[in-house]
Amino acid sequence: MKKLLIKNIQNLVTCDSKDAVLKNVNLYAEDGVIKYIGTDTFEADEVINGQDMIVYPGLINTHHHLYQTFTRNLPEVQNMELFDWLITLYEIWKGINPDIIRYSSLVGMGELAKSGCTTCFDHHYVFPKNESDQFIDVQFSAATDLGIRMHASRGSMDLSKKDGGLPPDSVVQTIDKILYDSERLVKKYHDNSEFSMRQIALAPCSPFSVTGDLMKESAILARKLGVRLHTHLAETLDEENFTLEKFKMRPLEYMESLGWIGKDVWYAHGIHFNDEELKILAKTKTGVAHCPISNMKLSSGIARIPEMLEYDVPVGLAVDGSASNDGSNLLEELRVAYLLHRLNASNQAPTGYDILKIATKGSARILGRNDIGELSVGKAADLFMININRLELVGTQFDPKSLLGTVGIKGPVDYTVVAGKIVVKEGKLVTIDEEKVASEANNLVEKLIKNR
Repeated sequence: MKKLLIKNIQNLVTCDSKDAVLKNVNLYAEDGVIKYIGTDTFEADEVINGQDMIVYPGLINTHHHLYQTFTRNLPEVQNMELFDWLITLYEIWKGINPDIIRYSSLVGMGELAKSGCTTCFDHHYVFPKNESDQFIDVQFSAATDLGIRMHASRGSMDLSKKDGGLPPDSVVQTIDKILYDSERLVKKYHDNSEFSMRQIALAPCSPFSVTGDLMKESAILARKLGVRLHTHLAETLDEENFTLEKFKMRPLEYMESLGWIGKDVWYAHGIHFNDEELKILAKTKTGVAHCPISNMKLSSGIARIPEMLEYDVPVGLAVDGSASNDGSNLLEELRVAYLLHRLNASNQAPTGYDILKIATKGSARILGRNDIGELSVGKAADLFMININRLELVGTQFDPKSLLGTVGIKGPVDYTVVAGKIVVKEGKLVTIDEEKVASEANNLVEKLIKNR
């Protein structure tokens, strides 16, 4: 039995139902589960001194494209909007291979862990012919090496340029192949037990890269296998025009017609929903992964998060792909989300603490989990720690709940703990050699970009 004690915690922000902040407490966990929070002490295999520390629940990322870590900061796409951006980058992404998947996963999830993220959902949908049979297997291997919880997806595309979609022929697959591999991965990896480290969702890419038949068949298979459904939706006005022209329906109406709505479904972005559509999302408990930085960089728009929260639409936070965000830092996402909605909605905007709850309990909700997302007895020992005595945090001690939104953290966290195990210590990953991984990853980046 692995035992962890974090002692003398200055402030423990629980994100529990009472929004409690506990002062001068100890947290004790066994086998990755919190067993006690209070003033008693315990013998443990690992002891962390929480003096001068704020402890937060681990952040939960609800939408990412880890492979895009290798196409960050490319000058030719920096001023493009989504459709042109995708068409340009597909010509690079069609060259990805298992090595690129492994190292982009290590880099992306490593950066997430260093910014306090303990659970990552990745939406992988690019599968070049003859290279990609083990991509998701490789991602899970990388997550295991890092020690992070992972929700992977079996994404997919079957609508190529020649059929009216955006991606090139070389990265689309047949429905039969997609469904076969989806079922293989679910049976091999999906663990829906409490405190699981691995889960799978089925995730056809978007209305403009996937046929209606694939959407329907994926929904049927997901519900047969008991896994969740995810796709991009209502991200841009170009997408809205696409579905109106091709299907005579707005994007959400089109998804409804395919069986893609309900408490087992969440969409990435969800920017361009109208009032009636927000009410439908709330009534059906269909979730939205909010990706503010990506939406800003691609000039896609601002999601209606204040209204979504008012209606009780399930909302989580996400970084989106590293090529539209150019980072995998949920702490940065959290602060930008707070500031963006303050600018756009003034006193109707969510507070810094509201955004933290979106990134923890809210994200857990749209992934279908209630064992992560808060710090209380019986929940997973997933957390991160910030030393309040940093120079850049002087004067911030009065509201630890809102600190991450109002002030923000301008560097790695001090500790990240996943399932009771330390994965980041003093700002460095402890399970992999960061410098070696960065060097090898950059070599692969050079080859990918040169071979396009």
